[in-house]
Amino acid sequence: MSKGEDNMTRRINIEPEEQSLLELHTETHFTAGEIVRDVIIGVSDGLTVPFALAAGLSGANASSSIILTAGIAEVAAGAISMGLGGYLAAKSEADHYAREVKREKEEIKTIPETEAAEVAEMLAHYGAEPHEYSPIVNALRRNPHAWVDFMMRFELGLEKPEPKRALQSAFTIAIAYVLGGFIPLFPYIFIPQAMDAVVASVVITLLALFVFGYGKGYFTGSRPFKSAFETAFIGAVASAAAFCLAKVVQL
Repeated sequence: MSKGEDNMTRRINIEPEEQSLLELHTETHFTAGEIVRDVIIGVSDGLTVPFALAAGLSGANASSSIILTAGIAEVAAGAISMGLGGYLAAKSEADHYAREVKREKEEIKTIPETEAAEVAEMLAHYGAEPHEYSPIVNALRRNPHAWVDFMMRFELGLEKPEPKRALQSAFTIAIAYVLGGFIPLFPYIFIPQAMDAVVASVVITLLALFVFGYGKGYFTGSRPFKSAFETAFIGAVASAAAFCLAKVVQL
């Protein structure tokens, strides 16, 4: 049963007055959390890792062409690696959910009284009295599908993953990594002197990290400017460390 069908089923079984209130109310919550998380993972790594690599190679007095070649190779490898990681993580999450659903279905069949007691315990935890939660427990027992869904959400804290979540996560992270990774490499395309290009790369990338950090803070509900400065600071530290390390190795 889809999410839309679940919502429809819930609305059919409520009072007309309450249903009209639901129809008049529009939710404004931000619901694209998983996509934003993937974008944040991809862009943050894409901006930071090639940025640090380019800064380190610049500190080693490599030419712009070598830095650009190495940077592009790193972006390609990093995008594949990050995308594969996102796919495996989402696939593992879906497999775990499927195993837990199977286990809950089996428990509802074999030990229904124990499962019903668990429902009662959860509802009592929210302050419901026995005479208040008993009808809910009985209603769930009459609807095994809803019972399993209730146990998955409230006992295990698991939400059903989207069917195409693994592929979506892989492509989102990989594309975000590529988009972020080419920003610090962009100056090396037009500036042949690596030491001049690294200055432009630092300015452009720190500005991009600041904007990205602000957007991350805005969408995740934290303080945007604090997030912006933190993100830019982390990128600056990473590039400075790589640059200084390259200089030390040359000595």
